[in-house]
Amino acid sequence: MSRANRTDHIRLTSHPEPGRKAAFPIHWGAADARVRGPIIGTVSRAGDRNVIGSHGGSYAMYRALAVSAGALDPIRRPDLTNTFPAAIIGPFEQWRDPTKIVALDPWGHLVAENFHQEIAEGVDIRPSIAVTRARLDLPEIREALTAKRLRADGEVVHANGSVSVVKIAIDPVWYLPGLAARFGTGETELRRTLFEQTAGMFPELVTRPDLKVFLPPIGGTTVYLFGDVTKLPDHRTKITCRVHDECNGSDVFGSDICTCRPYLIHGIEESARGAQEGGLGLVVYNRKEGRALGEVTKFLVYNARKRQEDGDAAAAYFERTECVAGVQDARFQQLMPDTIHWLGLKRIDRFLSMSDMKYDALTSQGIDIVERVPIPPELIPADAYVEIAAKKAAGYYSTDIAPEKDIDGVVGRSLEKY
Repeated sequence: MSRANRTDHIRLTSHPEPGRKAAFPIHWGAADARVRGPIIGTVSRAGDRNVIGSHGGSYAMYRALAVSAGALDPIRRPDLTNTFPAAIIGPFEQWRDPTKIVALDPWGHLVAENFHQEIAEGVDIRPSIAVTRARLDLPEIREALTAKRLRADGEVVHANGSVSVVKIAIDPVWYLPGLAARFGTGETELRRTLFEQTAGMFPELVTRPDLKVFLPPIGGTTVYLFGDVTKLPDHRTKITCRVHDECNGSDVFGSDICTCRPYLIHGIEESARGAQEGGLGLVVYNRKEGRALGEVTKFLVYNARKRQEDGDAAAAYFERTECVAGVQDARFQQLMPDTIHWLGLKRIDRFLSMSDMKYDALTSQGIDIVERVPIPPELIPADAYVEIAAKKAAGYYSTDIAPEKDIDGVVGRSLEKY
């Protein structure tokens, strides 16, 4: 890193400069990107930044390490040539409603298109959403072809078992007034709590009420669209949807203690089938590991469950989590519908989820759900029946009882009993 690329003093941004007018005001919910204004989270040019936090979500810290190590010029701006979206998404009606989308920037994938003049003049405006095309290659899909549950059509599902998708990455962009309203609290209280619970990492949360947008250092969302994306604006299109919260141990490494990977694969298979039938499939993958409590906490809970005097039991499933973490679940799905709104959807025809929290969050935001689809019993790993029983007892959706299996030595035990 060249000495010329940094100043000799640290510029604090915890208080606005007296008399200085914002160069790029943000009007959240405006129908036009330029009226709404750009989201500028970097500090390469004093006075441009108009949000709290920094671009990149949880990866912002790695950017700081790269600068510290001398590998990255701190004032370098990205070259966005040929990075434009590989598929057209929006704009949709929901983008103009400041109450519908509060946790992402609906214009975040169209930065270069809408603010090319400002970028050319040196303003560091960065995308928070990227849209590309890809193929998924999963052994379970090849098995589905062999079992004739799926067929190769050459467009959605190919003969080698790969599946064509439009893949979308979304970084979190929080509009604080809307976020507070979504959680039923005041903006001042939300700001103070965010400030205190991050050990004062972002003082602007409490000193800069003029900055209404926060780029939190947390994981984002990946969206997989199956089928013809141009059908999104047509509300007659049948939508198959799986909203999935991250479970690295199962999703990636195939742990059999939970139903996460089986349900994810079920969502992918059903989404592909829905696309082949002329609709659209949708998998929304949120980075909320361990019910948003983290993987360390999750593994501690695993230990506590397995070492209970009477062994792992459905009755103590949520209790053991609360004993370790202080809360049973920190995902609070209130922000999850934003991705559905961003895609312009008002209805989900087949919702592949048993979660009452996800269902309630979507319907409370005005999204109709026609059919709820639980995980097929034959996809539940033997060691995951405790989890399923506990979730059903807590109010998760189900239509039947488990098939006769040997669960903890009891044959034919009904999950509905818990």
